Amino acid sequence: MKLLPVIDLTAYMAVMDKLDGEPSKLKEQLGPELTESCKQLARVLSEAGAVVVKDPRCSAEENEQFIEMMERYFESPVEYKRPQERPSLHYQVGITPEKVEVPRAMVDEKLQEKIRAMCTSKESQPATLIGPDLKWRYMWSVGPRPSKTQFKELNAAPVIPEGFPGWVETMNSWGYKMMAATEVVAEMLAIGYGLPKDAFTSLMKQGPHLLGPTGSDLQSYGQEGAVLAGYHFDTHFLTIHGKSRFPGLNLWLKNGQKVEGAIPEGCLLVQAGKQMEYLTAGDCMAGLHEVIVTDKTIEAIKQAKEQNRSLWRVSSTFFAHIASDAVLQPLGHFAESPLASDYPPIYAGELMEQELTFLNLKGNEA
Repeated sequence: MKLLPVIDLTAYMAVMDKLDGEPSKLKEQLGPELTESCKQLARVLSEAGAVVVKDPRCSAEENEQFIEMMERYFESPVEYKRPQERPSLHYQVGITPEKVEVPRAMVDEKLQEKIRAMCTSKESQPATLIGPDLKWRYMWSVGPRPSKTQFKELNAAPVIPEGFPGWVETMNSWGYKMMAATEVVAEMLAIGYGLPKDAFTSLMKQGPHLLGPTGSDLQSYGQEGAVLAGYHFDTHFLTIHGKSRFPGLNLWLKNGQKVEGAIPEGCLLVQAGKQMEYLTAGDCMAGLHEVIVTDKTIEAIKQAKEQNRSLWRVSSTFFAHIASDAVLQPLGHFAESPLASDYPPIYAGELMEQELTFLNLKGNEA
């Protein structure tokens, strides 16, 4: 497969508030071009587990500003960052240090079997895993949380680093723009899958959405082959992020082919998570991916040194979630799928806690 196609959200955003929610009326209201854009979005996400979109509200300049602030934060001494750690809240707010999160492929036998069956050639194999991820991550709560929930640890208030100028404003600015973009993508996906346009967004209301930028220290771990984030899928509904300053993201298509997760300037990469897989009875599988140091990463490190720039690889990542107390189950016609029985009803928060246990993030003590 060539580079993932870029789907511009602008035309849909211009009409989205005027649309009827019923699938039978949407095709006429949208017209053939927008209807095809929605179908293409759903088709590519199902085939590749990822798709590239362009949202005019999310500029390359603001992505860069966000990355620059996170570079300054991650460059801070460990003693400054540690007070923002919240293991009792499953690391779902605040900082997760390096070498804490365990790649799913290290501990999940079913995923290991899938790798053996799907990645049959040497070129398609993921990097060999030898331990926990080398990345740090900061989780920042975005959007309102429910006043009552069974899953309080997943819906905690944000943690604010002490004495860090512009933190709240920058996190909220990028976070809310990322959330708005995922809401548009979720509507278009619902239409593309033949569901009511609010089939996904209605379940996202008061979800535990998180801005979750990663930071990987390429001064320490800049050797080719270093695994910054081992082979895994994401646990929530949709992931969206802008272009990183350092390459290294690899994606796996449904057919087992490995492709570079390249993001064009000013665009956003959207990846399907486990909750999306659940709602579509596996029609759209959670996208498998890794982040490693490649020859292209080495070249970017060389350029950064020449320009005296930071050697922290930052991702401008946002995780969109289904509300913790909402029930996950195949929606609409997906409930008739032969695979629907593989996805029995479960609270989104319960599925999330199960996945966090696999990753060594749930219930750790400070």
